[in-house]
Amino acid sequence: MTAELVRGQNHPLSDTRLEIRVSAGHPVVACATCSDGQGTVREEWIAHPGAPTVPGVVVPRGATEAPRFTIDLDAVPEAAQQVNVLLALPEGMGGPAHFGATAAPFLAVTGGGDVEVARFTITGLDTETALVAVELYRRQGAWKVRAVGQGYAGGLVQLLADQGLATALEKAADIQGAAGGRRAPRAEPAQLRTSAADSAYAAPDLPRSEQTPAPGPDATLPDGLTGPGRQPASTGPQQTPTPDAPQTPGGPINYAHPRRQSVAPPPPPPAAAPARPGEPAAPVAGDATGWSMEERLYNQIWGMFEDLARSVAAYRSAVDFAETRMDQELDQVLSDPRSRIGGTGDAAREAARAKCEQLTDQARQALDRDLAQLGAESDVVEPALPPAFARWDNPAWHAYRVPMEVPMALRLGDLQLPESPELRIPLLVRLPLERGLWVDSGRTGSEAAMTLDEAQLRRLAMDSAVAHAARLLAVYPPGDFTVHVIDPAGAAAASLAPLVDSGVLAGPPAAGAQGVSATLATLTQRVDLVTMAVRGGAADALPPDLDTAEQLLIVNDFPHGFDDRAVTQLRYLADEGPAVGVHLLMVADREDASAYGPVLDPLWRSLLRITPVPDDHLADPWVRHAWTYEPLTVPPGSDVLRQVLGKVSAARREWGR
Repeated sequence: MTAELVRGQNHPLSDTRLEIRVSAGHPVVACATCSDGQGTVREEWIAHPGAPTVPGVVVPRGATEAPRFTIDLDAVPEAAQQVNVLLALPEGMGGPAHFGATAAPFLAVTGGGDVEVARFTITGLDTETALVAVELYRRQGAWKVRAVGQGYAGGLVQLLADQGLATALEKAADIQGAAGGRRAPRAEPAQLRTSAADSAYAAPDLPRSEQTPAPGPDATLPDGLTGPGRQPASTGPQQTPTPDAPQTPGGPINYAHPRRQSVAPPPPPPAAAPARPGEPAAPVAGDATGWSMEERLYNQIWGMFEDLARSVAAYRSAVDFAETRMDQELDQVLSDPRSRIGGTGDAAREAARAKCEQLTDQARQALDRDLAQLGAESDVVEPALPPAFARWDNPAWHAYRVPMEVPMALRLGDLQLPESPELRIPLLVRLPLERGLWVDSGRTGSEAAMTLDEAQLRRLAMDSAVAHAARLLAVYPPGDFTVHVIDPAGAAAASLAPLVDSGVLAGPPAAGAQGVSATLATLTQRVDLVTMAVRGGAADALPPDLDTAEQLLIVNDFPHGFDDRAVTQLRYLADEGPAVGVHLLMVADREDASAYGPVLDPLWRSLLRITPVPDDHLADPWVRHAWTYEPLTVPPGSDVLRQVLGKVSAARREWGR
């Protein structure tokens, strides 16, 4: 069965002889690079039209509309851990100026017998002129393919420099010349350094680590939860342009964060005295790197996530080693007939079990030490979080004021592992949202959900969706975020009451097939208009009454009230909407949606699944833990949700928005 990949997803490869077929609809330059374990490309590992063959990889000569890559993974150099498939627009041939002005490139990976293994359509491109389409990489002795779609506005120069090639400028010029285009103009070294530095910010932030879900979970954590060590998030995950970066012509549409910096952040200021010898350092909120306290807290939270993942992975590995060693020793005892009877055999078995317990106890002590340090850090970080990062019971919400700029991330819930259920790590997703949300109202796969009846679970799911929508409204400046609701049968009136009563919705919840059709048509038209305006550089030509704020569509009780046309429009919004500020928040049971068959599988995969009750469905893309997601709930009897929405509504009236 062919796997239809979305950006960041991977798929195992059973064949080592592959062909990757590209359909672009216009001439593209096909290249391939091999990189080592550090992601660095060597000069002799680049296949391009002027040198179309490297060990294991063959690319076509010249620029063509449908290039084909021939790959023999068994022949790839042993030192190469990854094969990157690259596409670039040829220069000086009168073609499109950037990928955003063309049809989305499509790739198909075929194996033995011409069987299609995976396919990937690269959507969301804009000013990019070169991109990493897919990558083939080694993982535990096997090969996998990952859909990347990472574009570079600086072309091949920027792409190759980002892969660590020192001669990126000269190599890019050689490739373009060999492909039949003109040679790229020579730039000064300082210009090349700028391009290489900017690439980490301008290109989509795609995870480089393993994305395979652990057995059981059916989703991976959002982008940004990967990377060994406490790496500063400001070297990639921020979504803010430099202050002097060119803006969209006309100015009204720019969904990027206004505070991006194009240089590395300063080190954190000293905040605590050095620890005494043999004692852990006292935790301090905001002790990570970053340009602001918000960014430092963001980086610190994901550092805590990585530390917890590492500690638990080390503990599980130690326990597994101890049990494996005990089994081996017991097998050795049983294999000797002389030790099966008498005291000798019993003593050997007891010694094996004692060693296992000793190793397990040592591993648990090390884990408890790490958990205690992380718990102390959590105790000081949690009270210091701003509203966008805080739980609903945090006092920060009582001092809430409508912000004048968008935060860099939003908290969706908490993450925990069974070894430390009391330690919760905030689950943060970056803003603007890069993918929509699916609040699962189904009862399959969750023990907590099975204890509730269907009506209770649907109500909790809609309550959760309303709480997420309220958070998004609360963290955006007045009028910069618009919420629409589709409730075909009017079944969510009680849950929607805080949004309706506060007047923060764009209009009454749409009901019936006619309301569904009208709302989807409006948002689809908006995506079409803004996409054309942004790609054509004509934002000033948009209708004056067009709402340029970011849009959120809450869909309840899907697929009730949806015909085939409405389903197609919904998929279109999920695929193309986030790039122009239109996001989905689905509330549905996947079993109910299964009536449409595989047509909705891409929609399911493109959205981040969350649940209204605790569930261990999120898979760690780094060390493959199954993390338990715990939703954020409003404390019983608290009126904080209505108070926050009331302030949002008052700020909108005051600002005339």
